[in-house]
Amino acid sequence: MKIVVDDLSGPEISAFLQEHVKEMQAITPPESKHALDLDGLRKPEITFWSVYDSGRLVGCGALKELDTSSAELKSMRTAQHAKRRGVASALVDHILAEARRRRYARLYLETGAAEFFAPARALYAKFGFMPCQPFAGYREDPNNVYMAKVL
Repeated sequence: MKIVVDDLSGPEISAFLQEHVKEMQAITPPESKHALDLDGLRKPEITFWSVYDSGRLVGCGALKELDTSSAELKSMRTAQHAKRRGVASALVDHILAEARRRRYARLYLETGAAEFFAPARALYAKFGFMPCQPFAGYREDPNNVYMAKVL
């Protein structure tokens, strides 16, 4: 697997992210959906990575700086054909290493509370993320789960 910083200009990642946003819109009520589209990910405070396996796009994820001591894990997605092959684990490892390199003290994330998101919540728990209160402008919402990890 190869994890690379992506400038979000290619048609493959564009289609991959459009599918992600569309899926989140189908699962999560509009007021509870926080998936970012291409424009939302093209911010200077966000670093975006794509994951390739044998030249094929299999996943993505991002790191959004919240302030000088904390960041948020965003836009994690694994292609359906690549699930259960370690893509998400490799990407979380990569993002955690980058967050530590940047000397963040804490890493946050928001994910869904629905059963669909149970594998994501289990993945994050495996990496030491614990439930926390809403952060960075999020609000209490029964459709969302907030997690944090001290680095």
